[in-house]
Amino acid sequence: MHAAHPEYAGAHAGADAQRVVAVVVTYNREELLAACLDALAAQTRRPDAVVVVDNASSDSSGAVADAHPIGADVVHLRRNVGGAGGFAAGIARALVRHDADWVWVMDDDTIPRPGALSAHVAALEASPVRLSVLSSRAEWTDGREHPMNRPRTRLGASAAEKADAAAASPGARPIRTASFVSALLNGQDVRRLGLPLADYFIWSDDFEHTGRLLRHGRGIHVPSSVVEHRTATFGNAQASPGGRFYYDVRNRVWALGRTRSFAPFERVLYGGRTALGWALMLGRTRDVDLVGVGVRGLRDALRRGPRRSEAVLSADPEAAADIRRIERAAGR
Repeated sequence: MHAAHPEYAGAHAGADAQRVVAVVVTYNREELLAACLDALAAQTRRPDAVVVVDNASSDSSGAVADAHPIGADVVHLRRNVGGAGGFAAGIARALVRHDADWVWVMDDDTIPRPGALSAHVAALEASPVRLSVLSSRAEWTDGREHPMNRPRTRLGASAAEKADAAAASPGARPIRTASFVSALLNGQDVRRLGLPLADYFIWSDDFEHTGRLLRHGRGIHVPSSVVEHRTATFGNAQASPGGRFYYDVRNRVWALGRTRSFAPFERVLYGGRTALGWALMLGRTRDVDLVGVGVRGLRDALRRGPRRSEAVLSADPEAAADIRRIERAAGR
C-alpha cells in the first residue's frame, strides 16, 4: 500500500475545513425538493453552501427552495435546460460565486442520509492519493442498490489502486465514471477540465463529465456515503425510456465519439455494451416507434456535436456568464 510512501500521505489533509457546496437541480418536484433540502440541513457535516437550480418549474419548486431555512442560493432559470444544463449552471455558480473546493451534485429526488457528506470528507482525509470524484451508494426506496446510479469500476485497476481506495474508506473501489445522483467533484479539476455539457439536456452528461475528470484522475466509490434515490420505479435508464431514448442514443454517441473523455479501447468497450443493451431493450419491447426515436438520436449525433454551454443558457445571462468564465479558464 502507498501508506508506506510519505509522498502519498495526507493527499487531502484538512479536507474537513475546505468549502463543500451542494448543487441540487430541480424541475416540478416540489415535495421531493423539500425532502432533499431537509436532508441536506440534517447532515452531520453540513455543506458550506447550497445552490438550487430551478429549471423553469411550473409548480412551486422555486418558491420551496426560496423559503427553505437552509438558505440556498436559488437560480431561477427562464428556460428548462434539463439536468445537464442545470448542473452546468449550478456547478459554475458554486465555483464562481461560492468559491467551492468541492461540489456535491444531486437531483431533487436524491435524499442523502445524515452521514452521506461526512463519509465523503472522511474518505478524503484518509485517502493516500489525490481524488477527483467520489460517488455515493444510491439506494432505491426499499434499500436495494439502484442500478441506474451504480458507478463503473475502473477496468484494469492495479492492486495498489485498489489498496488506495480501501485505505480511504472500507469497501471503497476505484471507479471510471459516476452518476450525478450524489457525486463529490474536485473543484480544481472542474476549473481545469470544464463543466458538464449543457446541450446533453438529460442522460450521459454525468457519464461524459466524470469520464473526463477520471480519464487521468482518480476516483472512488464510497459505500458508507448513502443516499436514497426516490425514482418512481426500480431499474436502469433503458428499462422504459420512451421518448427519452432519443437523448440516450444521441448523447452516448456524442460522449464516445466526439470527446476525449475515454480512451479508444473504452470507446469500443462501452459502445459495444451500450449497443447490446439497446438491442436487448428493443427486442424485449418490440416497439417500432422506439426504433424510430433511436434512429433520430443517431442521425442528430452524427450531424453535429453539442453546442457551447453558454449558448444553451443564453436565455439566462448570469448563468451563461458563470459558465463562460469557467469554460474559458479551462480552454474550452
